[in-house]
Amino acid sequence: MTQPRNTLVSATDTPYYHCVSRCVRRAFLCGYDQHTETDYEHRRQWLEAKLQHVATIFSIKLCAYAVMSNHYHVVVHLRPDDAAQWSKCEVVRRWHRLFKGTYLSQCYLTRDTLLPAQIAVLDRDIETWRERLCSLSWFMKAH
Repeated sequence: MTQPRNTLVSATDTPYYHCVSRCVRRAFLCGYDQHTETDYEHRRQWLEAKLQHVATIFSIKLCAYAVMSNHYHVVVHLRPDDAAQWSKCEVVRRWHRLFKGTYLSQCYLTRDTLLPAQIAVLDRDIETWRERLCSLSWFMKAH
């Protein structure tokens, strides 16, 4: 029986993971699909670029990858200790490289004055983002 990834992944026990993501229903990720006579090879470069880009944002090192016609493999090294040392500003900047963020996080980066209650909310968001930026699940979702 399958188990959720968050119950299987433990960066302290095993920091290296091999993950696979595949297409369903005979869909092609890359290469030439003889059934539809369509060439999807251009997607390979897109996926490779996205993988490398996302790896620069997360505290996860991309050790190896292979892109096949209907799936891809990644070997990653989880580094939660790196994320633990990032400043609040660094966490927000990294999060904003992938997502829009919140109104408060945008104000924080532009150095607008925030009220104490707003700072408390933002601090909670930042800790959530810090956890996500070292999460294998979020890494796999982000590309």
